[in-house]
Amino acid sequence: MTRGTINQTSDIELLNAYVAGDQNAFLELYTRHRNHLWAIAIRTTGNTSDAEDAIQDAWMSIHKTADTYRADASVSSWLHKIVVNACLDRLRRIKNHETLPLISFETAAFADPRDYTIGIDMSLSIGRALDVLPSDQRDAVVLVDFHGYTMADAAAILQVACGTVKSRCSRGRKKLALVLDYLREDY
Repeated sequence: MTRGTINQTSDIELLNAYVAGDQNAFLELYTRHRNHLWAIAIRTTGNTSDAEDAIQDAWMSIHKTADTYRADASVSSWLHKIVVNACLDRLRRIKNHETLPLISFETAAFADPRDYTIGIDMSLSIGRALDVLPSDQRDAVVLVDFHGYTMADAAAILQVACGTVKSRCSRGRKKLALVLDYLREDY
């Protein structure tokens, strides 16, 4: 190893090593991606219980289908797609998905400018507003606007056409703008 460089095995090398029988490679892949994938599961499902079940299903699927990875996308994108699909499958199986009601009015008129709860309140308001969207629009908006994926990458993850992602994002953003309009005056 030379000075100033880090000798880290790539994701594809870890996946190939796991397929070849190295169990430690799967553990390293898990350790490397678990926090990011957990955040995706929480955002997609909207609650910890469903996220736990979906992430477990996703890791089982990753374990079982590791040998089918085709390298047409990065390993992290492939993992992301599996987690999102596991979450969506989980939500489809649950007929009565619990949602939180929107707060009809919030004010920050008497808030202290040094009070950081305003940002937390805004995050909660946005999270609640996302619950109002249909799942297909929410998934597209979360992937593109929150996770920063391109329309093409989001389309690949959701297994729909790029134009479908664009229209879902557009409709979802319009609904979010209506629901969150009250924040414009307060902040």
